[in-house]
Amino acid sequence: MTVSTVGPAAATTPAAKQAAGPRQAWRRLRHQPLTLAAILTVALIVVIAVFAPVLAPYAPDDTDFSNVLSGPTAAHPLGTDDLGHDVLSQLIFAARTALLVAGGSVLVAMLIGVPFGLILGYKGGWYDRLGSRVMDLADAFPGIMIGFVVIAILGRGVWILIFAIGLIFSMNFGRMVRAITLAERKKLYVESAHVSGLRNRQIIFGQVLPNLAGPLAVQAAVFLGNAIKVEAALSFLALGLPDDQPSWGGMLRTAAEHQVDHPLMALPPGIAIVVTVLAFNLLGDGINDALSGARSTRKARKASRKAARLAASTLAEVEQARLDAEAREQVPSTRDDAPVPVASSVATREALVTTAAHPEPVLSVRGVSIVADRPDGEVVPLVSDVSLTVGRGEVLGLLGESGSGKSMLAKSILGLLPPGVRVDSGSVTLAGDELVGRDERGMRAIRGKKLGVVFQNPQANLSPVHTVGHQLVDPLRVHHGMSKAAARDRAAELLDMVGVKDAAGRLSQYPYQFSGGMAQRVAIAIALAGEPDVLILDEATSALDVTTQSQVLDLVLDLRESLGMAVVNITHDLGVAAESCDRVAILYHGELLEVNDVFSLFENPHHPYTAALLAAHPTADREVDRLPTLADFVTADGEWIVR
Repeated sequence: MTVSTVGPAAATTPAAKQAAGPRQAWRRLRHQPLTLAAILTVALIVVIAVFAPVLAPYAPDDTDFSNVLSGPTAAHPLGTDDLGHDVLSQLIFAARTALLVAGGSVLVAMLIGVPFGLILGYKGGWYDRLGSRVMDLADAFPGIMIGFVVIAILGRGVWILIFAIGLIFSMNFGRMVRAITLAERKKLYVESAHVSGLRNRQIIFGQVLPNLAGPLAVQAAVFLGNAIKVEAALSFLALGLPDDQPSWGGMLRTAAEHQVDHPLMALPPGIAIVVTVLAFNLLGDGINDALSGARSTRKARKASRKAARLAASTLAEVEQARLDAEAREQVPSTRDDAPVPVASSVATREALVTTAAHPEPVLSVRGVSIVADRPDGEVVPLVSDVSLTVGRGEVLGLLGESGSGKSMLAKSILGLLPPGVRVDSGSVTLAGDELVGRDERGMRAIRGKKLGVVFQNPQANLSPVHTVGHQLVDPLRVHHGMSKAAARDRAAELLDMVGVKDAAGRLSQYPYQFSGGMAQRVAIAIALAGEPDVLILDEATSALDVTTQSQVLDLVLDLRESLGMAVVNITHDLGVAAESCDRVAILYHGELLEVNDVFSLFENPHHPYTAALLAAHPTADREVDRLPTLADFVTADGEWIVR
């Protein structure tokens, strides 16, 4: 039995919360002592590398043959090598080499691996299958062997070494980016970019890639340390940099050759490698923790345990109070579970669907059937022979249970059906243009310009790493060819139109700085950027509280009147349909049961399922002991029966 809780909700350990922006990530970094130490260490190494000519007591190629393989002296604090080079000077200049090779190789790896992973993850299909096999083949070879082959073919040198190490790490970046992109492409902000009419290139590199900045920063920090290890290993084997190029690996090779004569020579480069690699690894871990919020404080865990105990005791009190009330009032233990009586056979669906004409139909759906193709060859019907029209300036509601085919029908209009799902038959026309069968390029000219869409979750509907202004400017420039300045001015006008105060000032803010209702207004502004003929609301108010929901619906109705656009409101909420729709279409298991004006549908529903759906909605003016149900309500040969 489900019991409503009063007071604190049942608590569990709080989930890690993603950093909302760079400032929040930095605030988290400041509370991580190891990460701060790593940042200071890396900064110190960078300063040493940049100012090496100033800090080093000698040039890296200066020799002192009178002090060969000497220990620490006043002239040479860390001694000299077999050619009389000052070890301290070599160590300082080698820091510049290490950072140059590490930074260059990671940059090369990202330039190769990131676009590769983005395209594989976003495109999917045979692109992904073929690319994944290439990455598997690359992983089958030890990375150091790839470096040997490249150096053997191209020779030794700084830039060749950078390319070789970058090639080693490129598939690691590709695999990581592919995995994240596979998840990102399913998010609503990507679908919103699609319906805004952005090209695939703009979505991949303008929308998805910026959302990978955090993981890429973590991976880059770790691989900077790994690149230093690989460079040192290759130089130690005399396969990396030329002998006249100072490097920590080369210094270790010289120290190994003269271990008996100068046993302390290996300590400076060895310590430098360990400290630098460790600093980069700690920096990567710290960035990851700051972005993901993985480190919860002891106070939060203690509060979580306390809330859990309080919630458990509250639940027990509520349940006991319910049992006491039932005992006092002698509530009957049996209830009437009889389903709503309906006729065993009803008129066909065509007789139940009211097809009242509306002036200037702008969207027409005729006989649309949607099917899913299973791998075993079976064809599964999802939506069957749906026909309806939406007039200019009209609000048509698509009402039905979850899984009734509402969103699938909308996706067929938008040309965004998931892989394996297709329109099997029928026609969809928008202002006289046929949409079924159009290729992706043809649909991009429709989406965002003639068709606008607002999805359910306002925060997920917006890209978290782009400002609101950026997300409004992009579709304006795509559809209207505006300059950046003109598009920004128009973006402010759109925000003002949907009721966002201080519109010009809020263009530079991020979605997390908006409340749910304000974020949904932003999403509506983006949908209106192309001045669409039809606006589709896909559960656009279900994630909002009642007051905000009403405000958003009033806004949509006002915009409908001022802009003269048609609205398709997909919902399972009877109250939303009654408040905002002119006509309502009832869907059930992919079948269109009834289309009627909102007043007639609520006062005198034609179909027994519609009557049962309305009766199942509790109201304050009548008491019901148990909500009515329809038992085994199925279709067969176009007829609706009860078995």
